[in-house]
Amino acid sequence: MSDFKHYTVMKNEAVDALECQNGLIYVDCTLGGGGHSELILKRISPDGKLLAFDIDQDAIDAASERLNNYKNLTIVKNSYTNIKEVMKNLGIEKITGGVLFDLGASYHQLTKQERGFSFMKEAPLDMRFNMESDFSAYDVVNKYSEDELVKIFSEYGEERFSKRIAKAIINYRRNKIINTTTELAQIIIDSTPKVKSSIHPATRVFQAIRIEVNQELQNVKNTLNEVLDLLDFGAIISVISFHSLEDRVVKQVFKYHSTRCHCEKNQMICTCPPPILELVNKKPIMATEQEIRENPPSRSAKLRIARCIRR
Repeated sequence: MSDFKHYTVMKNEAVDALECQNGLIYVDCTLGGGGHSELILKRISPDGKLLAFDIDQDAIDAASERLNNYKNLTIVKNSYTNIKEVMKNLGIEKITGGVLFDLGASYHQLTKQERGFSFMKEAPLDMRFNMESDFSAYDVVNKYSEDELVKIFSEYGEERFSKRIAKAIINYRRNKIINTTTELAQIIIDSTPKVKSSIHPATRVFQAIRIEVNQELQNVKNTLNEVLDLLDFGAIISVISFHSLEDRVVKQVFKYHSTRCHCEKNQMICTCPPPILELVNKKPIMATEQEIRENPPSRSAKLRIARCIRR
């Protein structure tokens, strides 16, 4: 697809972390433009196998064309949240090599006008990763109560003017349905004080709505916990996150499953099972200065890596 634009963030770092080996099974949970997948395939060919997930047909079409020559690739149009079911249906018992998560929205999704992710372009309120879903940003903005809006703006956007913005949306809705991204952005601008900032006033609210529409944080937490049962001994999890809320979830899951004891302080004898993970890096790996110059959004990317140590 000529109009599909995608920049693969921390391509080498994320794939290097997997320590790819010929003959093993790997999973790319977010195929996107196929950048990570292509590098994995190069390193595990001819006998390694890669299973790649995506729910965005534009991404699948573009990546399928790019990776057409690789016969050891299976692309599944499905959410990575269904990884256990998909692997069972394909007869794959364990991820023997590693799994890569590249979280959040892709450049293509964020910049394609009709997808409704950007407050800079006139578009219907949408923000769905999965275009077959019945639930969109329109439903959040026009149907959520004031309290519900305050909650997601505060929790998912860390927006300090959540109450003002939510009240302004409710007041606007009394006379008119909010249909477009620019309408919503203007409501946010009009309802918040003018402050000196490099961040657009609508940034945090749009992020919060996107997370709510796609259930991003809950999906990450659930899937990271679920995928542990699918990892073979020595298999690696490599996770790229793009904002503090995602990174916090990844950090918490990794920390919990790499800690030896979770007993109460007053418990005399530890009854905890052995840890499942070993942290490869305690502090997240960041994009290089050169990559940030080439692709400014990569400045917020953080890479965390863990290895399965359960036999």
